[in-house]
Amino acid sequence: MHISWLGNSAIKIQTKPLDEDVVVVIDPYKPDTGNFPRSISPQIGLYTRGEEGSVTLSGDPFVLTTPGECETKGVLVTAVQGHEPGQIFLRIDSEYLKIAHLGNASKQLTNEQLEVLGDVDVLIVPVGGKGCYNAEDAVKAVNAVEPRIVIPMMFQSDIDPSADPVSAFVKAYGAKDVVEEAKTIVKKKDLPQEDTRVIVLTKE
Repeated sequence: MHISWLGNSAIKIQTKPLDEDVVVVIDPYKPDTGNFPRSISPQIGLYTRGEEGSVTLSGDPFVLTTPGECETKGVLVTAVQGHEPGQIFLRIDSEYLKIAHLGNASKQLTNEQLEVLGDVDVLIVPVGGKGCYNAEDAVKAVNAVEPRIVIPMMFQSDIDPSADPVSAFVKAYGAKDVVEEAKTIVKKKDLPQEDTRVIVLTKE
C-alpha cells in the first residue's frame, strides 16, 4: 500500500486488495493558494466534510460523504460521525491493513468513535492547529488510538502557510522512530512492533 500527502487533509492511497490497483483519494479540496492537482482519477473518493470545494474527480468513482460502512473493489470503508454536523472520520481496510483518517478533528475522540478508529495500524492525524488539533491535542489522540504508524497532516505547507510546522508535533510526541519521505509504502509484515513510527510525508 502506498500513501502520499497532497497537502492539508488530502491523502492519496494506492492499494491492491484483489487483482487490480485501486486509488483512494481523501479530502481533495481545492486550496486557496499553492500547488494542487486540478483533477484526480480515483476509484474511490472520500470526504470528511462534504464535497463542496472539491477538485474534479474524473471517471466514475465511488464517493462517500456520510456515516456508514461499504465495500467496493475489495476496499472496506467505515465512516463514523465526527464532532460537528457534516463531519466524518474514516477507517479504511485493505491488504490486511487498517487505516484511520481523522479529517479536521479538533476534539478528542469519543468512546463510540474509538470503537471503530481505535484498533488501526496507521493513524493519519491533523497536527497544524488551524481549525484542527494542535501538536498537544494530536499527541493525546495518538495515545488514545495507539497505532503502529502515525502520519501527520494539515501542517504548514505552500497551501497552508499559516498552520503550525510538523516539527511541533514531532517534538511534542517525542518520537524515537521518525521517517521523512515523499511517499510511504506500508506492508503488514513490516509494521513496527515496539515504538510507534512517525512518517512525515513531503507534500506531493
